[in-house]
Amino acid sequence: MHHFFAVLKNKSLVLLIIGMLSLVMHFRIFSLDLIGIHVWRQTQTQTTIRNFYTEDFHILNPKVNEKADTDRIFRMEFPVMQWVFAGFYKLLGTESITLSRILTFIIGLFSIAGIYTLLETLFRSRETAGAGAWAFSFSPVFYYYTVNPLPDNLALCMGIWSLSCFLRWSHQSRQRDLILSIIFLSIATLAKLPFIIYGGVVAGHFLSKFYKEKKTDFRRFFTTLGLYILLLLPAILWYAVVIPQWQNGVIKGIADSHESYTVLLDILWTNLISVLPELLLNYASVPFFVIAVYQLFSQKKYLHNDFPALGAGLLLVVAYFLYELNMIAKVHDYYLFPFLPFLFILVSSGIQSLLKHPASGARHFALFALFLLPFTAYLRINSRWNEQKPGFNPVYYTHKTELRKLIKPDELCVAGKDVSHYILLYYLDRKGWVFEEDTLRAAFLQEKIHQGAKYLFTDVVSENTPEMNLLLSEKIYENETLKVYRLKDKAISP
Repeated sequence: MHHFFAVLKNKSLVLLIIGMLSLVMHFRIFSLDLIGIHVWRQTQTQTTIRNFYTEDFHILNPKVNEKADTDRIFRMEFPVMQWVFAGFYKLLGTESITLSRILTFIIGLFSIAGIYTLLETLFRSRETAGAGAWAFSFSPVFYYYTVNPLPDNLALCMGIWSLSCFLRWSHQSRQRDLILSIIFLSIATLAKLPFIIYGGVVAGHFLSKFYKEKKTDFRRFFTTLGLYILLLLPAILWYAVVIPQWQNGVIKGIADSHESYTVLLDILWTNLISVLPELLLNYASVPFFVIAVYQLFSQKKYLHNDFPALGAGLLLVVAYFLYELNMIAKVHDYYLFPFLPFLFILVSSGIQSLLKHPASGARHFALFALFLLPFTAYLRINSRWNEQKPGFNPVYYTHKTELRKLIKPDELCVAGKDVSHYILLYYLDRKGWVFEEDTLRAAFLQEKIHQGAKYLFTDVVSENTPEMNLLLSEKIYENETLKVYRLKDKAISP
């Protein structure tokens, strides 16, 4: 046990061990193309990266592959991560999903280093920081996405460093730390809008000081507020422009929900009893979390040191979760990234309590649970990278090179069924249109032919009408359920 504590006290050694172990555990995944849970969002991200690299490198013009009759520009989050990744492609002169996974993994390593720094500042203990960073790195949801290209990874990393720098500023009052904190928060918000709620920690800090000291340093408060407004302005302006263009339920959240109260309560319950312990925490971290929550209220730790400020931030994250409950549902685990720093502050508090407990049994239990974390993360997550069940028609995955050779790079196609609107065109590496329906309609296909479509990739039933038969020229490929047709020229279509 003495050697274990010696390792925990060595920051560089702890981070190196975590990084090397995570690298070994993920090694097989680096060479895989995008598959698994939420491959929809991953292919959307990678498509934007690819189009920055191959077409237009202008950061304000992120492009998708669908809607080939338009400019295909689709603005959601500010594509800072996608653009930087494309920059690495240009620097190295190649496009590679392996490179995207490596860059995402590096972002994950910076997140782990950020958590270590945050915990060291908060608990003033390298042992707690090392053990907490270890636990965080094997949060199953973090473990899964840390090699899957999503802008949420960058937002989480920047959010963690923003919290870390802010806590350091609150302790030492160095203006540099405050400015860094706001810059990191601005990047986090640009990469993913919900992370702006980390600003609630700032409000909690000043409210806590007022409660304790019964006075406020208004000059310091308004200086801080002014800096936040100034440095967050790029993010504010971006979302002010692009949000009106969005056509999804994220902005209206639960206010636009058509689900019954029973369904919403079921979603809430599933997230509490399944997603929280199984995906966010890791079952082996649950005892630490439970201990910390018990002590938080039994010993009124929420009134001590930095916990009031962090508690205010956590309350805003909970409010965000409840507002987006219908959108998060039971499946969108990456929407819950904003919870992770706060959850693992609590986990770390529980770890510290056991490691410093006078009873050797408590310390041995803590070490055993920490030892289990990589195994439980591996067992819960690695089945998601199943090449036989990639999360879409496996023919696109296993025969992507063959499918791409069927049509020239500049020829347009129609593909479906694809409710994501991203997966199939990503694997074909072609531009065109997608349909979601179980039956392909002749009217839709005819419209796309007039817009320039030359080929049809379909794994659903086509409408059996004379009009449909007039649109299909010849079948040029068939593999299991997937059929590829050359389409008639629009000049001879009805």
